[in-house]
Amino acid sequence: MTLRIYVVDNGGQWTHREWRMLRYLKVDTKIVPNTTPLEQLDVDGLVLSGGAPRISGEGIPMGESAHYVEDASFPILGICLGCQFIAQQLGGTAVSATTAEFGKTECIVDDPNELLAGLPSRFTVWESHNDEIVQLPPDLALLAHSENCGVQAIAHRRRPLFGTQFHPEVEHTEHGREIFENFLRVCRG
Repeated sequence: MTLRIYVVDNGGQWTHREWRMLRYLKVDTKIVPNTTPLEQLDVDGLVLSGGAPRISGEGIPMGESAHYVEDASFPILGICLGCQFIAQQLGGTAVSATTAEFGKTECIVDDPNELLAGLPSRFTVWESHNDEIVQLPPDLALLAHSENCGVQAIAHRRRPLFGTQFHPEVEHTEHGREIFENFLRVCRG
């Protein structure tokens, strides 16, 4: 059975790369606006894309994303803004980064969990963010960090919610394909 995983468009510059990665992995996928009602999403999983809005800004246009995070029964992978939004929606704090990260950085794995399973303890990732998560809510576990960013990857302790601050969909991120493959395994159940 072919998995159906949609990419929620939050205005990110690399939304199409997330879609392309899923297509490359032979997933039935399409990009949908973040205003799509949850009830209309007949999917096995969602990717909450990054976006141009800053999580630290006022009234960020995240559409139905709060509904997805709160009520979806299927797995969700948030990338960059999507990751920050998941943390904030569940009671964490995301603010302007002390040191914004753009380009390559070293990701250090603290807990491989299902999302980072099989990856080395350190690998190069591609960053593009001005904001960062500075406090995780109790329901989210820290999976990875970098020298300048204390939260690079997260997972919910009981639900299939995951996030990466870095961009696994771009070719400059080592093991990006494996991260998506790990997410697909979760989606298969």
